[in-house]
Amino acid sequence: MTQPAYRRADLTIDQQHALLTAARTLAAEFDGTFGAETIDRFLHTSYDQFAGRATVANFLPLMAERFARQRLRALARVEGKDHSGTPIVLFLCVHNAGRSQMALGFFTHLAGDRAIGWSGGSEPGERINPSAIEAMRERGIDITGEYPKPWTHEIAQAADVIVTMGCGDACPVFPGKRYEDWALADPAGQSVDAVRPIRDEIERRVRALLDELGVPAAAGNT
Repeated sequence: MTQPAYRRADLTIDQQHALLTAARTLAAEFDGTFGAETIDRFLHTSYDQFAGRATVANFLPLMAERFARQRLRALARVEGKDHSGTPIVLFLCVHNAGRSQMALGFFTHLAGDRAIGWSGGSEPGERINPSAIEAMRERGIDITGEYPKPWTHEIAQAADVIVTMGCGDACPVFPGKRYEDWALADPAGQSVDAVRPIRDEIERRVRALLDELGVPAAAGNT
């Protein structure tokens, strides 16, 4: 594999090394599916998505690797290279910091490996809403490992269901997709007390969606 050129003026030596390591990891994961050029491009564009707003620069290569992995999986589905048939649901809101993150948390927790959940925002924020984190922790679900991120065309195209929550015209529209619009209060700036009923309504809707998709919720969860 030809080594990608990561010697950009905006990257430190440590960041260059971390991105090169990420490229090697992704190349091994997608060997036989995508070539080095595609992986390099997705990794760099994913890095650029976060570089302008990340509060902790040291985490940028890791965030870029995780987002590039998600995008490459989506591209594999779009291009017919993924034949697993596992349903994919994309949860979208404005900042990807509250509602869509709680929905993803419940979906992943309840569906396990029987369905894939992704989330994104039309205007991603800098961090997940602390009240949403605490409200989900009360239900035994840790969403601190997630981070606000944008949606991309391949991610939206790969989804079987797109659930929107307040992003209006900024949300993607692709013919033939199943859409659901969940009218939910915005938890931004709200206390944990105010977020709890939003959380509970999200859980109810996620459970109903899983039932409609024929995906059984994991026994004993929440």
